[in-house]
Amino acid sequence: MSLMKTKRGKMFLLLGLMVLMIAVLSGCSPSAATVTHTTEDLKNGGFWQSNVVYYFAIALDTFAKWFNGQYGLAVLVMVIIVRTLILPLTMKQVKSSRAMQAIQPELEKIKKKYKDEPEKVQQETMRLFQENKVNPMAGCLPLIVQMPIFIALYNSIYYNPDLRLHDFLWLQLGKPDHLFILPLLAAATTFIQTRMMTKMNPVQQQGPMQFMMMVYPVLIFIMSYNFPSALPLYWFYSNLYTIIQNYFLYRNNDKHKAAIAAAGATASATAGNGKAKEVNLTKSKNSNNNARKDVTPAAKGNSSKGKKGVKKSK
Repeated sequence: MSLMKTKRGKMFLLLGLMVLMIAVLSGCSPSAATVTHTTEDLKNGGFWQSNVVYYFAIALDTFAKWFNGQYGLAVLVMVIIVRTLILPLTMKQVKSSRAMQAIQPELEKIKKKYKDEPEKVQQETMRLFQENKVNPMAGCLPLIVQMPIFIALYNSIYYNPDLRLHDFLWLQLGKPDHLFILPLLAAATTFIQTRMMTKMNPVQQQGPMQFMMMVYPVLIFIMSYNFPSALPLYWFYSNLYTIIQNYFLYRNNDKHKAAIAAAGATASATAGNGKAKEVNLTKSKNSNNNARKDVTPAAKGNSSKGKKGVKKSK
């Protein structure tokens, strides 16, 4: 697996997941004739309905009762629970990102050492990833885990008449928000979240992240405009959670980067000083040798003169 394939693979995987989610969600919406009218009827449905969607619907009903029937707040509780459950994956992503930053000096050395051998650069880079347990695809895990949740939430809207007909603020949760307010909020918070991640990732991963920063919010806006408001409301809450979470997880990230840069600069300076010392030592040896060469003929001359003087005195 080459480095270039890893970068492109991550980008195409994210895009593929988004397209797949659009296709699945579009195909999952039941027709008017097949909509289940009560949550309890889900028990008699297929595997997905009886084992997944049913419990999502029950959970949303339970959370709504905590807030006097406010399903908009029930969705918020769902977000907090889900994001807390996948927090270990997020921490793994953060750890992988910091490990990637830590090996940047080594990556630069590899690029310089094998600048004319692209295949060797890729091999050494992947070896370095394995040795330091860096997974460039770790950032995709939270999105992959949340995909079934999006689909289950989408289904639970149709199979729960109370949620589908519920009004929250200016929204009817079972219908799209054609005022563009919620789609714009979901897209804007997605942009902010992706921009934060772009700044926090190593320079070599910022190309794909820059691309995602432009494409991902557009996809979220299109889906938010066409899907029931409960789903973009989930995205909006989830994005806010992520923004706050990343602020606390990465607030010392600049110091971490500065420390790595300083370490790299120190290593370079040390190497430079070592080379300078070697050069100076070589020059010193050469000058000493030259001095010896100059002194030797003079010494010989003086010695011969001394011998002649001794002979004359005799």
